[in-house]
Amino acid sequence: QVQLVESGGGLVQPGGSLRLSCAASATIFSIYIMGWYRQAPGKQRELVAIITTGGRTNYADSVKGRFTISRDNAKKMVYLQMNSLKPEDTAVYYCNANHSRVNYWGQGTQVTVSS
Repeated sequence: QVQLVESGGGLVQPGGSLRLSCAASATIFSIYIMGWYRQAPGKQRELVAIITTGGRTNYADSVKGRFTISRDNAKKMVYLQMNSLKPEDTAVYYCNANHSRVNYWGQGTQVTVSS
């Protein structure tokens, strides 16, 4: 069982930045593929970014060049640096841990981009 706790969400103006953090309780954190997903009102949850156990990353086209995912295995943390935020980035952001097709989710953190 893995518990994930997100933090760092909030209200930011367009063009601003936020850094999301996710703390994991996994005994062996390094075996998990970690990801960030988001869900806007009335829309399905979508992948934002993932980072593999080896550190490879993949991003949704809508955030490429603006968002950066990273992980610190020693601290059992995963981060999402979000720059040049747009109103369409407004959503609840969820941390995800995946291993052997088993998924764990955090409770989510709200990101609102508005002037």
